[in-house]
Amino acid sequence: MTTPATRTDTCILAADRAGIDEAMHLILGGLPVAMPTETVYGLAADATSGEAVARIYAAKGRPSFNPLIVHVAGLEQAERIGILGETARALAARYWPGPLTLVMPLRADAGIASLVTAGLPTIALRASAHPVMQGVIAATGRPLAAPSANASGAISPTRAAHVLASLGGRIPLILDGGATAHGLESTIVAVDEGGLRLLRHGPISAEELGAGGLEAGPIEAPGQLASHYAPSKPLRLDASTAEPGEWLIGFGLVAGDVSLSRDGDLVEAAAKLFDLLHDGDQRAASRIAVAPIPEQGLGAAINDRLRRAAAPR
Repeated sequence: MTTPATRTDTCILAADRAGIDEAMHLILGGLPVAMPTETVYGLAADATSGEAVARIYAAKGRPSFNPLIVHVAGLEQAERIGILGETARALAARYWPGPLTLVMPLRADAGIASLVTAGLPTIALRASAHPVMQGVIAATGRPLAAPSANASGAISPTRAAHVLASLGGRIPLILDGGATAHGLESTIVAVDEGGLRLLRHGPISAEELGAGGLEAGPIEAPGQLASHYAPSKPLRLDASTAEPGEWLIGFGLVAGDVSLSRDGDLVEAAAKLFDLLHDGDQRAASRIAVAPIPEQGLGAAINDRLRRAAAPR
């Protein structure tokens, strides 16, 4: 059954068999569909169709130099698209399906639309663990280009309602699978002759992967723009108290108006981060402040998102 949407021409369906079938028909017809993954909601379209991928860029208002992640069923499908060396295969075997994106050389015969890679000779591939994304890939038989399902640069969506608020009227369908588990986009690493290079922090830490810290350089993957994941209001970081006109998102001993985690749990904080930024954007306060988050482990990924969200636009 279709849920009435508050934004014209976008419907919300339960992420069940009927919803996946409807998504399949739309995607095979060249249209993008929003759906959950274990990280955030993605806006998925046929990665082999230039027109379909162009509709992702149009819906998001996304800069054409920012490449997209292609979602695959697993290693076998990835091998037909990218050139996987020994290290990439080992990482895929250990972390797929899951929140890890691997950037590798693109096969000449991959059949991927050039818009996906933004003209780069590499491709970003991920096998999601979410049954809805896996179900749509199986139903369509296509690799799916799927950036986060929000207007470019805005807060990433962790619920169907976030997608509707950001892209309502721009896309035909949202599959509602409830709140996402991780709440942060996937970790991205480039796999090349020099080893692993961390391109984006995520649920799997750089330490766990054996990768170094983030490196400055040209755009190679999603999430590398200096200003990204941003609410519409100014955002102040490392706040221990709220200043006049601020809505404070707390953490640990900083209570705030609401808290990412009163127990200082970084996993809980990551899952709630975008949800609370969306909430802050809807409050009467003119600005948002966020309490300090420790840098270790998952805190590095949370702080990466917060610094980009607070960057000048």
